[in-house]
This record gives sequence, structure tokens and C-alpha cells, in this order.
Amino acid sequence: MTNRVSFGGRLNIHTLPSQPVLKAAVVGGGVFGRHHAAKYREIAGVDLVAVADPDPQARATLTRQLHVSAVADWRELLGNVDVVSICSPAITHADIVANFLASGAHVLVEKPFATESAEAQRLIALARSRGLVLTVGHQERYVIAKTGLLAIRELPVSIECVRKGPWTGRGTDVSVVLDLMIHDLDLVHALLPGGIAGVRATGSFLYGPSHDEATAELDFEAGATVRLIADRASRERWRSLRLIYADGGEICLDFLTRGILNTTGHELTLGDSPDPLAESVTGFTDAVRAGAPVLVRPEEALRALETALMIEDALIPAVVSRRRQALRRLA
Repeated sequence: MTNRVSFGGRLNIHTLPSQPVLKAAVVGGGVFGRHHAAKYREIAGVDLVAVADPDPQARATLTRQLHVSAVADWRELLGNVDVVSICSPAITHADIVANFLASGAHVLVEKPFATESAEAQRLIALARSRGLVLTVGHQERYVIAKTGLLAIRELPVSIECVRKGPWTGRGTDVSVVLDLMIHDLDLVHALLPGGIAGVRATGSFLYGPSHDEATAELDFEAGATVRLIADRASRERWRSLRLIYADGGEICLDFLTRGILNTTGHELTLGDSPDPLAESVTGFTDAVRAGAPVLVRPEEALRALETALMIEDALIPAVVSRRRQALRRLA
């Protein structure tokens, strides 16, 4: 059992030495933060001690719904927790992750885990030097892994990814490329090895200060081509992955209907709907406890991030410039 003391002021947590409970926290009390917090509450041997969010209303909601203590400043958690999920706005990820790693905490951070390649590389080096688990919330990988798609040795010659959804107002601190498309970039890199020879991209502004819709075409050095469409202000919801192989066979996965079109000889299944976030959080705590491998290594998340940044650079340069200016103001 974990004893909690003086949550009304600065956080002070004491764990009884006879009971090795992982002390967990979540930074960010929005939709994803609440989901992460709920998952920690379901894991045996994990004690969710606090959620941090600067918004008083968000803290009140968290306290009421999850019966968990909430603090305004995530810095109060430094040195007081073993594991933490970072679910704050994307442009704050790198700084918060670095502080928790420096304090000795293992970190699960929602994508993207940084907004610059150099930041991500520093976080990877810091985690490695301290022997800490660092993983990134590309939960779609859990869905794909369960289909058996990652076990297919034959490489596709063409991939198309579509990810559309209605406007929610969330994630607008970054473009739709870093907000949504990066999920599919992680999947593409898991399915296709090698580097990228060419990038073409178009997009449009709809509501936010950066692109809310983008289409990218990637040429891989091995000869495969990839087309990605991401839209966070669509009238329809659409999430699909289509792969075409050299013999003309194709696999098309519809993530919304759980349907598969498969004209290849490879056996696949979508089966019952999994809970990828639960698997992500549980896999994270298992890695901390027993050294189990995480499904998404930070080096893989870095690969997806660098491709996303290449796509952004292929879009209007002024958009990327404004994002980097915002980062400098936060520094």
C-alpha cells in the first residue's frame, strides 16, 4: 500500500518498503490523460498517485471521476514517482520528458515524443545513460501486431494510409502531420525497411494555425511508394491501411469496421477489438518491472518523427517556421 501525504500543498509520497508498488503519475488531464490514468488504476501493483494539469476544472474532473489527487504543476511530481505518462500538448513533451528522466522516472510519452529530431535524440541518450525505460504511445502498432501483418516477410510495393476525423480542436499546437499522420508513419516504417529517396506533400489550413489536412507521397529507396492522407477537420471518419504486393495481391484493413480485404496467401485477422492503450500502458509497466521489451522503442519513434519533419519541410516553409518560433518562446 502507498501512503499519500499533503496533496493539498507540495506532493509528498512515502511507499512502505515491504510492498514494492510502482508509483505512477500522468501529466496532462485531457482526454488521453484521463484514459492513461484509468489504465494505471486497473493494473495490479501500480498506485496512481497523482495527475498534473494547470487547469482547475480539469483537476476537479479528474478528482471526481477517478478519485485521484491532482496537482497544478507537474514539477511537484519529480522525484516522487517511478513511472509517468506524458499526455500534455506536443510542444511541451521534450522538456517534460527530459525532467522526469533526469529525476529517475521511467517514461511513456504520447506521440510525438518531441517536435525536433535533436530533442528526441537527446531524450534517447538520456534514457539510455540512466538505464530507464522510454517508450512512445504509437498504440496503432498493437492493433497491427495482432493482425499478424508485421510477421509477413514479403514486402509491399505500395502502401496507402488514410486517417480522417471531425474537428475537435485538440492537438492544434502542431500540424496534422505530427498530430495524426505520424501514427501511420510509424506503421509504414514497421512494414517497410530502408530509407526514403523522395518526399512530396500538399496540405491546407482550415481552422488551426498550421495544416489541418495533408497528403504526402514517399518514395522508399527499396522501390516501394507510400501515400498518406491525414485530415482532422473531415466530415467523415476514415481509418484504413492498404498494401499492394508485387504479384497484385492486396491487403486492406478498415480500422473502424474491423474488416479485412485480403487477396494474398497470408493469413490475417482483426478479431475482437483490442484495447491498444491498455496494452501500451501494461507493456510499459511490465518493461519497468521485469525488463520486458517495449513494442515501440524510442529509436523507432524517432524514425517516424524524422519522416514527419521531412513531410512538414515539403509543405509551406512558413508553417514550420512558426512552429519553431513557438518552441523557442516556450524554451
